[in-house]
Amino acid sequence: MRVRRGTHDDPLFGAELVRFANERTSSRYETTQLGIQIDAVVGELRREIGRALGWDRATVARLREAELAVDDRLTVAGALYLLTDPSQVLGKAFVEVLRFPDDATVDYDRRSEIRGPVHQVLQQTVDSLADELGNELVVLGARRYELPRLPVVVLREAVANALAHRSYEAAGTCVRVELRPSAVVVRSPGGLPEPVTVENIREASAARNLVVIKVLRALGLAEDAGRGVDVMQDTMANEMLEPPKFLDRGHEVVVELPIRSAVTPSERAWVHELERRGALRGPDRIALVHAARGEVLTNKQLRVLLPVDSGEAREILHRLRDEGFLEQRGQRGGATYQLSGTLRPPSGLRLSSEELDKVVIGLAGSGPIANADVRAATGLDRAEARALLDRLVTQQLLRRTGERRGTKYTRA
Repeated sequence: MRVRRGTHDDPLFGAELVRFANERTSSRYETTQLGIQIDAVVGELRREIGRALGWDRATVARLREAELAVDDRLTVAGALYLLTDPSQVLGKAFVEVLRFPDDATVDYDRRSEIRGPVHQVLQQTVDSLADELGNELVVLGARRYELPRLPVVVLREAVANALAHRSYEAAGTCVRVELRPSAVVVRSPGGLPEPVTVENIREASAARNLVVIKVLRALGLAEDAGRGVDVMQDTMANEMLEPPKFLDRGHEVVVELPIRSAVTPSERAWVHELERRGALRGPDRIALVHAARGEVLTNKQLRVLLPVDSGEAREILHRLRDEGFLEQRGQRGGATYQLSGTLRPPSGLRLSSEELDKVVIGLAGSGPIANADVRAATGLDRAEARALLDRLVTQQLLRRTGERRGTKYTRA
């Protein structure tokens, strides 16, 4: 097969040829009939899918109606949900999870395959990623906060989109998830379905596999049509994490979920504490974090921090003032805003470097202390507390004994 490109006739091979053919046919690959009889389906899977779709019984007629079968045989979509291991007939219809020790290396230190019906693969993959990433533990006064390093709903939507919208014609390629120190990267075979592009991905909507996504939604494992990307972007913004990044390489779609953020876990926990006092919108959170760091906010400065115009910046500042989060000084063009004196930001934000030193040295004067003791007293996160302790050891103000979790610090 050749296709005209400019003044040349270029040959098409593999996945590119399959995609070209599919774009010019009214049939969908997911509804292609396979040579697998419905009688071969495990009864419990059949009942599970039937219940999700609101059926009393998953009869052959019902399966045909849902395009999970043609006549008495499964379609591709039917095999994905109703076979214990669809990859035995559909190629690499599974998820591969690779863990990398750093961001630059191409060599992973752990690899696993997650196989099974597509909805179970989705849930197991998300559970595995959440367990691997873990939580940030933050103590603010008497309250303890466990903040997921990445929100579970974001992980679920990223993996659900990869499984629901991937090209299953590309049978030699699986969905790949890369765990790196700075990000989780999800790679899905096939490009974005038309008319979706990276530029309009939030507004435009198109499903390559209509049946697959419909059943995922019925199972409560995916958002309603067109809302998956919205949920990912909005949730990351609300948690003050960097936004997800999308890339269409033609042969694959890549979604990168950044783990690191300019906002510390202590600051995120403090903002969650403030939300007990009143509702906060996405940009409100960033404004409050900078105010908690001791910055004096102005309309101009807020426009630098946030992608907003002068009117939107004024609305944010006035809303936070009216809710009692900020105090205004001056009027009109000379107005400035500072954190309200009634609020209590994390200790690590309130104290200067010298004040933090005094707090930690004072703690150590009463007996051996650990990283956890510093976090509880200052509101710093684990890495910040370790950096502070290392600096005090280097300055010979503290003495370190033990290793790893047994490390203790005493006054020098």
